[in-house]
Amino acid sequence: MLEIKKYGAIDIGSNAIRLLVSNVIVSDDKEPQFKKSALIRVPIRLGADAFVGGEISHKNTQRMIDAMNAFKLLMDVHGVERYKACATSAMREAANGKEVVQKINSETGIQIDIIGGKEEAEIISSTDLDDLISGHKSYLYVDVGGGSTEFTIFSDGKVIASKSFKMGTVRLLNNKKSVNKEIFASVEKWIKKNTKGLKKVSLIGSGGNINKLFKMSGRAEGKPISYIYLNAQYQFLKQMSYNERISELSLNPDRADVIIPATKIYLSAMKWSGARKIFVPKIGLSDGIIKSLFYNKL
Repeated sequence: MLEIKKYGAIDIGSNAIRLLVSNVIVSDDKEPQFKKSALIRVPIRLGADAFVGGEISHKNTQRMIDAMNAFKLLMDVHGVERYKACATSAMREAANGKEVVQKINSETGIQIDIIGGKEEAEIISSTDLDDLISGHKSYLYVDVGGGSTEFTIFSDGKVIASKSFKMGTVRLLNNKKSVNKEIFASVEKWIKKNTKGLKKVSLIGSGGNINKLFKMSGRAEGKPISYIYLNAQYQFLKQMSYNERISELSLNPDRADVIIPATKIYLSAMKWSGARKIFVPKIGLSDGIIKSLFYNKL
């Protein structure tokens, strides 16, 4: 017997908000299959509000209301039976975050949960990481967002350390250089301490920027990117202007600036952990929400 369920996940990040609609194919003799049906991304940069002004602006609050109404209609059209909406660091740090959530709920009927960095990492880790972290190897999982970066170290298939740092791409763009220097120093210390003694650590990269870099590399799915390639790409991107990254590389305007600090984070994590390659399985919070809904963990 074959059954197809439809679930929706709304990820309200610091750089953009996303709606993922997935088909979950359930049959008696196979593991459930998760197939993406639609992915809609809206570039509402909430982090520019929260990390600079301390609260979400009226303009972006209204944009979020419009987006949620649109997402609700799209989910109705797709026949989504269950969905979950989660907001991360920008909404978490905004002084009016809870107020904005209440306003959105009253005007759209969509309830948004503001989640912490630890919960975010747990939801993401419920995805297909098992296929990568099995065996006796060691991995540093790095999920770079607009407001924060989540680091998780796996060894022998188990989590040995996990921490969230306020080192997101939008935040780094808006911080003073001295502040960013302090953040990078803290992360360097944590990574070196927790990967000490581990042999042949590999990175697992998550986030829109590393997905884009992987696509630009032309690598086959499942194949890693080397440190040498990523560093060369970083130098290449830095030499281009913001406008050139848009016109010559066809990057979205809200991707063309944050891709620089994102690449620096991945490269730094590789350097400090001694990793020479990074795997990009294309997983994220939205995927984790879908799986958590299916397995009734949310």
